[in-house]
Amino acid sequence: MKISQQQLKDAAAKQIISPQQATELYAFFEEQQANVAQFTFTHVLYYLGGLIAIGAMSLFMTLGWSSFGGAGILAISLVYAVLGLSLTHHFANKQLAIPAGICATFVTCLTPLAVFGLQQWLGLWPDDNAYRDYHRYIAWHWLYMELATLAIGTIIAWRYKYPFLVMPIAVTLWYLTMDLSVMLAKNTDFETSWELRKLVSMYTGLLMVALAFWVDIRARAASVINPKDYAFWIYLFGTIAFWGGLSLQHSDSELAKLGYFSINLTMIAFGVLLVRRVFVVLGAFGCSFYLGHLAYNVFENSWFFPIALSLIGLLIIYLGVLWQRHEQVISQRLQSILPLSLQQLLASKHG
Repeated sequence: MKISQQQLKDAAAKQIISPQQATELYAFFEEQQANVAQFTFTHVLYYLGGLIAIGAMSLFMTLGWSSFGGAGILAISLVYAVLGLSLTHHFANKQLAIPAGICATFVTCLTPLAVFGLQQWLGLWPDDNAYRDYHRYIAWHWLYMELATLAIGTIIAWRYKYPFLVMPIAVTLWYLTMDLSVMLAKNTDFETSWELRKLVSMYTGLLMVALAFWVDIRARAASVINPKDYAFWIYLFGTIAFWGGLSLQHSDSELAKLGYFSINLTMIAFGVLLVRRVFVVLGAFGCSFYLGHLAYNVFENSWFFPIALSLIGLLIIYLGVLWQRHEQVISQRLQSILPLSLQQLLASKHG
């Protein structure tokens, strides 16, 4: 729940709090949110500049860099890393957490480029793929770059503790799920390889979601007041990997398809509970896919199906009304049986 300055003024007008308290409360809230990413022009400039710099060294890398050779690429990466760390210290000393976090993330994103240059310099690069293919194609030999990025990213995140630093770690874990599947299926036919890739993506994504949940609880325990959201990016890419692998599974069993629908409903409930929109959005897509399957395959010629579906929709709306009336009582009873750490996490999400 966000509280605006106007709402505090309205509370003062109704004599719930004094005008001075309204002013002091707003100043307190502003101070608390100073280093939290918001949709302001300043923060847009921060992230736009940071993402352009990160993209320049990753997604938008041109083939012209190959002219520098492996040693040149490694040297340039190290120079950029020193510059990025210097800016991180500079902004951190000035209490500018967001630009400091972006600069530290920039350094982490240089790691695969540096490892690529090192491998080329030492003659260990196995084929003619250019560095920019790292973000475009799935291949087993990206593993060294990914493992190095995870190691450097973890060290920098532990040192600076900025939430945005988790982004390259989460992306790398996502890449790792795809590249590991290729390595494991190296000597199998395409159909078997494809099935393995889907399974690896699904189970690795599930592990990433579990990791994000653990990070969520740990972050809450470490800072009860205004905890930082370190889990966001792991939730995002973990859920995409899990849901993508799950949705690509194929089965002729209607029971299995019903299970898919149930999992997506669970994702929606989990997303609402933890206030994580990615679960809700992907869960809603999954439910829509299942209902589409029923409409176009199972009940293709049925006049009753649209009517039944409409009645189910209205029933869900009615359940929403009942939930709104009794939400506090039901939530308190359900949360009372949960572990204390989980109760505190849910309270922080819905406080």
